[in-house]
Amino acid sequence: MTERPVESLRWPAEPPAWGQVRLRPFAERDVAMVMDLATDPYIPLIGSLPTRATSGQALAYIGRQRGRLAEAAGFSFCVVRDEDDVAVGGVGLWLGDLGAGRGSAGWAVAPRFRGHGFATQALRAMLTFAWTLPELHRVEARIEPWNLASARVARHAGMAYEGTMTSYQTVGDRRADMQLYAVTRPADDPTTPRATP
Repeated sequence: MTERPVESLRWPAEPPAWGQVRLRPFAERDVAMVMDLATDPYIPLIGSLPTRATSGQALAYIGRQRGRLAEAAGFSFCVVRDEDDVAVGGVGLWLGDLGAGRGSAGWAVAPRFRGHGFATQALRAMLTFAWTLPELHRVEARIEPWNLASARVARHAGMAYEGTMTSYQTVGDRRADMQLYAVTRPADDPTTPRATP
């Protein structure tokens, strides 16, 4: 199989969707959701969104997300309710290891939109899109052991727990263990995720 560089990837012609959510590029109108997301104390520790971001900082964050594909990092999708295009969070498909057939997933829902299943639906929509990339065979997620809500999202979206990596990465000012969840491309149906055994 010929490897395609990340830079040659294109935004999906049809917005990925699942259940009540749709995935689209971030836009300036999403600034209120991004500011809400920045009130979560954990989100700024694992990404580029400042704690309690101002509107200007939120707009800068949106600009960075819009540039991720051009930077060859992967796809940063804004998660919106399909009925009214209101932004509720974000989900990313990061493709730094695309040459090895691997991608990684990350997601977050703004605090005021939690409890409606949006994270699981967004991850399912993203994974359905992921299998349209023929080079991709595996998508992983790394989740801290205390983060039971994110672990549930991963499992409900079809990912399986594969083990815990001790002192895997720095989060804020500490070293953190990470639980590895993964899903692989099914042999018989390239559009349906299959959890690893």
